[in-house]
Amino acid sequence: MAPSPTPAPLPRDALLSEVGEFALIDALTALLPAGGEDVLVGPGDDAAVLRIRKGHVVVSTDMVVENRHFRRDWSEAVDVGHRAAAQNISDINAMGGRATSLTLGLALPGDLPLAWVVDFTKGFAAEAQSVGAVVVGGDVTRAEEIVAAVTVLGTCTQAPVLRSGARPGDVVALCGRQGWAAGGLAVLGRGFRSPRVLVEAYRRPAPPYDAGPAAAAAGATALIDISDGLLAEAGHLARASLVHLDLRTEAFEIPEPLQAVSAALGSDALGFVLTGGDDHALLATFPADADLPEGWAVVGAVTDLDGADGPLVTVDGAPYDGVPGWSHF
Repeated sequence: MAPSPTPAPLPRDALLSEVGEFALIDALTALLPAGGEDVLVGPGDDAAVLRIRKGHVVVSTDMVVENRHFRRDWSEAVDVGHRAAAQNISDINAMGGRATSLTLGLALPGDLPLAWVVDFTKGFAAEAQSVGAVVVGGDVTRAEEIVAAVTVLGTCTQAPVLRSGARPGDVVALCGRQGWAAGGLAVLGRGFRSPRVLVEAYRRPAPPYDAGPAAAAAGATALIDISDGLLAEAGHLARASLVHLDLRTEAFEIPEPLQAVSAALGSDALGFVLTGGDDHALLATFPADADLPEGWAVVGAVTDLDGADGPLVTVDGAPYDGVPGWSHF
């Protein structure tokens, strides 16, 4: 079979309505590196073909929607690409697994410059490569706003760690920075661009990708990704496990940038940590005698659920007076 011809370069300032669907697909596919030994068939056919030698396959799907999850005047396209991949890869991390491949569906306005899509794809592919994963396929269509629908596949070489395994007597532990992206979002929402470290945390998260497999190997009983707020995700874990979680505020260190933002905005710095999302830190429970892996810190305890009407999650022994996290509806 003759090799497929290399697509001619397209001008970055061309509009998608001028480029057309198939030329766009060819241009984006050319940006993606070839897969490894797990990829038998990559982009270009009706479906990708993958193989697994041992363990379990884990799959997750998520979407990124313009003006809901990002704004083009707040973030560069490459950062949105990194973020779209990161939030999906983090879901595999939260099962104690490692991502191996992703598919990407894009709905795009016809008047969107090609340069934006190219830079988005470069960021998306680079984030995937950071964990050894590859992009194996996808689709494009037209829409009024940008939507990226991502499916990620990964593997667990041991039993996946679910949300439902926490038991009374376990400790609650956290790994990864928490509240930084929420602080960055608050800054951007007020029309500012500093502290820059928080703004960058919102634009491009840095999930602790090695922490999930390490937690699984250390005997974590339950595990969850913090995408919509620490208290909200703790509630999901508690509900799945039918237990009560109590978080201790003394266990959280408030970084100086969050303190600065809270002082400037007249808000509670601890609130960013307890209710902020988009950093994609991990929350886990471990047996009390477990040796926690590097980077994990105990932030609370698991106890019996006292009555169906009692709160699933408390802070310093009391119900939290506020919204526990982000809700899409």
